[in-house]
Amino acid sequence: MTRRQIHLGAHFPGVNNTTVWRDPRSGSQVDFSSFKHLARTAERGLMDFFFLAEGLRLREQRGRIHDLDVVGRPDTLTVLNSLASVTTHLGLAGTINATFNEATELAKQFASLDHLSGGRAAWNVVTSSDAFTGENFRRGGYLAHADRYVRAREVLDVAREFWDSWAEDALVADPVAGVFARSICQVRHTGPQFDVRGTGLLPRSPQGHPVLLQAGDSDDGREFGATYADAIFTMHGSLEAGQRFTADMRARAVRNGRSGDDLRILPGVTFVLGDTPDEARERAREIRFQQVGPEQAVAFLEQVWGRDLTGFDPEGPLPAGDPETTSTIAQGRTRMTKDPVETARTWRELGEANGWNAREVVVEVTGRQQFVGTPAQVAEEMDAYVQADACDGFILVPTLTPTGLDEFVDRVVPLLQERGSYRTGYTGSTLREHLGLQHPHRLAPAARATA
Repeated sequence: MTRRQIHLGAHFPGVNNTTVWRDPRSGSQVDFSSFKHLARTAERGLMDFFFLAEGLRLREQRGRIHDLDVVGRPDTLTVLNSLASVTTHLGLAGTINATFNEATELAKQFASLDHLSGGRAAWNVVTSSDAFTGENFRRGGYLAHADRYVRAREVLDVAREFWDSWAEDALVADPVAGVFARSICQVRHTGPQFDVRGTGLLPRSPQGHPVLLQAGDSDDGREFGATYADAIFTMHGSLEAGQRFTADMRARAVRNGRSGDDLRILPGVTFVLGDTPDEARERAREIRFQQVGPEQAVAFLEQVWGRDLTGFDPEGPLPAGDPETTSTIAQGRTRMTKDPVETARTWRELGEANGWNAREVVVEVTGRQQFVGTPAQVAEEMDAYVQADACDGFILVPTLTPTGLDEFVDRVVPLLQERGSYRTGYTGSTLREHLGLQHPHRLAPAARATA
């Protein structure tokens, strides 16, 4: 029986509570050598793509720059274009906001990356209605929360029109007549967000157009992903939750006129390896307490309780009293919970049942899905998720920059290959080929082609 193949992406971790950024081995978030090391490790591990998150404004808490944020990172597209020159097969995925950027410019930027990399570009499309973030932009805070996907849909519609405005054979190198272009359509788009007239500036890229990723988990986000995305970056952790999410997304894709196989479901996960199960568990515990030090625990508690907890002892019980439900103590991030009062009640029950202090509760509730064990255990568990259709693979989030992926590539990848669930070599050159996705059909021209 043919085994389902595992797809893997490599997330470059930020300075936040998912990394051990205080570890002496932790490297720079700015030097190109860090990005190059992780990307080359991912390519050595035959992974599908390298993934960069991005923030548009440094978050604040109690009026100060939040120390758990992605800080000081160079521009995403600059990094990815640079990585195209030091890798040969690895996909290059960047998170770029559809709210505060123009569709025409985004279409050109990602088409450029796709051309320069030979068809390896991917765009993780995110949205924002946050006025605090928007203050860095000309139209700060102008977009209603309910309209964030309305704009994102139109951004992608316009970008797709530009990407599809050139026919596959539009660019002709004629040694007599010279290089010329034919069968190029004028883009004519009128909608609530954009009124565009023009022509795509680049020929159709090697993989038709960049791969699209999406990570929204609201109902609107799921519908958006099912309509437009090629891959979904999800946080659903357990096998059962993954199966429910995957089934829902595939069904939504079908309802939107697509095949369920048009989507790749890729949860973000961490991993901790050890020579024995006990060693791995102990390493995982040490890492979590490095990630959530006393000050980080207090910062998380402030986000839930909505008030200044200066002087609070995180080694004692959780804060007294109910949270403030309308607090704006944290700027630039979604509040950790929509119902802070219920969250506080649940956390207290969890702490009392397990004898945990406040910091221990935060460590428990803020951890993302982890695979913890020996390399053989981790390979077996990952494989089980994919074979059970709980996902199509994973976006690995190492806890150390930039060497945190090395051990996985050296010790887990060979075991996945032995199981017959992971490639032993790249068989294609584009990211679409790595992901097993079809070359996108060119949309019908919106206007008559010009010769």
